[in-house]
Amino acid sequence: MLDTATLTTRTDEICAAHLGREGALLPILHDIQAEFGYVPQDCLQQIARALNISRAEVHGVVSFYHDFREMPAGRHVIKLCRAEACQAVGADDLSAYARAKLGVDWHETTPDGSVTLEPVFCLGLCACGPAALIDGKLTARLDTAKLDEILGDLA
Repeated sequence: MLDTATLTTRTDEICAAHLGREGALLPILHDIQAEFGYVPQDCLQQIARALNISRAEVHGVVSFYHDFREMPAGRHVIKLCRAEACQAVGADDLSAYARAKLGVDWHETTPDGSVTLEPVFCLGLCACGPAALIDGKLTARLDTAKLDEILGDLA
């Protein structure tokens, strides 16, 4: 758990580094997430105050963009492609299998904190679907057997 003093200090430093920059909110949020692994709710008001915008505006941006997390991710992050090309070759069945196998839904983390499952819309591997990004590594032609193997390796 983050201590309040560290959160406050680092948020102030990150905001200060971007003040005066046009469109500073997104870079601030990216830096906050890089620092803490997610965008803690406790820093939203501080960011809003630094940018002279409402907390609701900051929250709206965090909740709109799928890459921003509002909770810490698991030790491993699996992003399954949900785009049409991957759907055409079995991504819907694969995603249903993954959700059932892990016992989580999209944007959730397994109870042991091991795996976070997220949808992503196009990884650029359209000819090699279903595709996934697993801990930042692209995986093509993913099927249930290959997913089981990967999950076994992550354990």
